[in-house]
Amino acid sequence: MRIIIVGGVAGGMSAAARARRLDESAEIIVLERGDHVSFANCGLPYYVGGEIADESKLLVQTPESLRAALNLDVRVRNEVTAVDIDAREVTVRTDDGDETLSYDALILSPGGRARHPQIEGIDSPRLHTLRSVHDALALREQVTSGARRAVVLGGGFIGIEAAENLASAGLETTLVQAASHVLTPLEPELAVLVRDELEFIGVDVRERTTAVSIQTGVDHDVASLSDGTEVPADLIVLSAGVRPDTEVFERAGIACERGAILVDAAGRTSAPSVWAVGDATASVDAVTGVRRPVALAGPTNRAGRLVADSILRDGDPHPLPKPVGTAVLRIGGLTAAFTGANADALRDAEIDFETVHLHPLQHAGYFPGAQAMHMIVHFRRPDGLVLGAQIVGADGIDRRIDVLATAIRAQMRMVDLIDLDLAYAPPFGQAKDAVNLAGMVGENVLNGQQRLWHAADLDAVMRESLVVDTRSPQEFADGHLAGSINVPHTVVREHLADIELAAGGRAVCTLCAAGVRSHIATRVLLQHGLDAAMLSGGMQTLRAALRAEGREELITTSSAFAAPTPEFTSKGTQS
Repeated sequence: MRIIIVGGVAGGMSAAARARRLDESAEIIVLERGDHVSFANCGLPYYVGGEIADESKLLVQTPESLRAALNLDVRVRNEVTAVDIDAREVTVRTDDGDETLSYDALILSPGGRARHPQIEGIDSPRLHTLRSVHDALALREQVTSGARRAVVLGGGFIGIEAAENLASAGLETTLVQAASHVLTPLEPELAVLVRDELEFIGVDVRERTTAVSIQTGVDHDVASLSDGTEVPADLIVLSAGVRPDTEVFERAGIACERGAILVDAAGRTSAPSVWAVGDATASVDAVTGVRRPVALAGPTNRAGRLVADSILRDGDPHPLPKPVGTAVLRIGGLTAAFTGANADALRDAEIDFETVHLHPLQHAGYFPGAQAMHMIVHFRRPDGLVLGAQIVGADGIDRRIDVLATAIRAQMRMVDLIDLDLAYAPPFGQAKDAVNLAGMVGENVLNGQQRLWHAADLDAVMRESLVVDTRSPQEFADGHLAGSINVPHTVVREHLADIELAAGGRAVCTLCAAGVRSHIATRVLLQHGLDAAMLSGGMQTLRAALRAEGREELITTSSAFAAPTPEFTSKGTQS
């Protein structure tokens, strides 16, 4: 059997290696149009910034090492320009001219191409994408040759990693993001924390901004931006997204949707004896059911292995899993991670869901170095099925997001999170881990023991409800919502009549710093017959949401505030 694989790196090489392990007699040919067939593409930004110092560390395997270990025929600088699905042949452009190869099985792993905005100067020699070893080498050469200023176009994974590494290498770095916030899969109230960290490490972040043109000069370029400014640049990184690189295969008649190759549960395309994996395929989202490309290394690697099984193993092949979309990213001293669907995706899919915000510590509070993790979990109503999660913080983020990704894959409910037996010791976690706590809060919401209001409800809440701030008087004075009253949670029981009088028949909406004290207060109010709800995530979430919207002025630091009785302030104690 002759198996031809178009494209190396994650999907193609995973398929090739698995195919060899399954069939020693198969002829396996890998056709890679670039110079490197197996490299650490996720490590490229860290080489540009110098954190990975040795270029050879980027090369995972070479054609020679692959032939020696696996007897693979790996051909670099071989570009497939046509496929004849009836004759089962591919046309290949090589350094020595075109040739035609027949196949018994064809695996397509072409990946994606960088999107290039149609603007003047996009062909500047100082502008590079960051998708290949060649790109990384060229950018690293500019960094080490005295570049002082960098512009990064795009605030996704690669753009943020490039900006972080360029800033750490000492370059004045400007990050230009067309969307309303960086790292668009994150909810805005968490993305603003990423923006803050980028600015803290020296990156000038321009959101809701695009590059209008690039003027190439003798010594440097100048990027003209839609906000009316001009930014000088010694190098420019283009990271404005990717599109499936599938034109050749569409022309051959292989079915695609918005450029992405359609595959079944075994990775088969619409053409006989042709399979496809990776960034260029349309995957079915595990949560929403939407079909879309998922440009992540983990799912691509696993898909390559399973496609080889589909071709060479007897019986029903193990189906390609629907991707959950788990990802993690370092930004300076922060880690941001997410899995499953975000709120926009859930609304687009018309899924009825609820959201909880938490700020648990990553380990025991009495152990040195305890810091908050800012967590969001989305779950389905009414059964509590876990749909998505996002966490931003300094430590312990990767472990929690992996647990929640596993929960989504296992179709667990919020109540199931309570029972997870997770590792605990003071330096690593708490007896009630953050994941357990998320389950507890979610269960309280689902069974009606707790009612929530969200930062997005703020305008309606301020118009229609009495806002009761349950923090200490000092915390209240340091910043509160105008028009709210301060009733520390420890004295709520003493002032039930006063709160009811102040509410005047309106609902009572409580808040505190993170949600713990307002939860206690709201349970008291509910059990005494008041219509009450607490702010999900408390003032920490509200402040972040307002900063994301540019409405920080709604938080006042004035110490003057309305309260039904003066005892509200004199009897409060900080918890």
